[in-house]
Amino acid sequence: MSVTVRVPAKVNVQLAVGAARPDGFHSLANVFLAVGLYDEITVTPADELRVTCDGPDADQVPLDRTNLAARAAQALAERYGRSPDVHLHIAKDIPVAGGMAGGSADGAGALVACDALWQTGAPRDELLEICAELGSDVPFSLVGGAALGIGRGEQLTPLEVGGTFHWVFAMARRGLSTPAVFREFDRLGEGTDIPEPVASGELLAALAKGDPDALAAAVSNDLQPAALSLFPELAGTLAAGRAAGALTALVSGSGPTTAFLVRDPESAAAVAQALLASGTCRTVRTASGPAPGATVAGR
Repeated sequence: MSVTVRVPAKVNVQLAVGAARPDGFHSLANVFLAVGLYDEITVTPADELRVTCDGPDADQVPLDRTNLAARAAQALAERYGRSPDVHLHIAKDIPVAGGMAGGSADGAGALVACDALWQTGAPRDELLEICAELGSDVPFSLVGGAALGIGRGEQLTPLEVGGTFHWVFAMARRGLSTPAVFREFDRLGEGTDIPEPVASGELLAALAKGDPDALAAAVSNDLQPAALSLFPELAGTLAAGRAAGALTALVSGSGPTTAFLVRDPESAAAVAQALLASGTCRTVRTASGPAPGATVAGR
């Protein structure tokens, strides 16, 4: 028997970042929107825990027990007093190290898949608790849709979305380390008074109305200056997408993927073509959201 779970990527339509806390983390007001780029995690009984991966940039995915999918299997097994003897296969389609929560998606997907395979019947609250232990973005990968994440981003409140939002994502030619981006955020903000992060009322209203123009006017990412400081070439990609007609452009999360909100699928195709022609990125993808969270796709 095997279980396959499909898990979406995310874009941060708002990422408000507070000052560094004593524990080294930053308080966030993180508005997540799940989008239709998916990883699939298939779990099969095995003699020991092992991880395999295929798909774009699969060679960059760790296949040892540091992989979030492996850690998720170990965490659930430990709670239920069993051995995590499974083969985890990741069919990768979410960009690797791209600020779109691909690793977090794999962790959430493996957790749901192992729960179904082992028939542990873990309550949803317990699965979310394990997700929060694995990483700040993992709970949202389980939930999907749209949500406001506070604390480290792991304390979620689902949000209403009144329509479909269309996006183009441009993948950069190299990766960016999330810890490095946060360190650069701290360096750039040194000596300044950084306010407590709060969600934008205008942005939440735009999501609820399904209004792409209002959302375009409200998106923000406090990590974008730090990402651009470490990866200045991203400014050219953002400019190329705006010039091609995107309603707005921003760095996705800690980057280096850049995200472009557009009005409809036809606009998405035009912006994607222009970005590729600009030579400022490695590849492009189009997707829409909201998308459902981790879902069992096959047994």
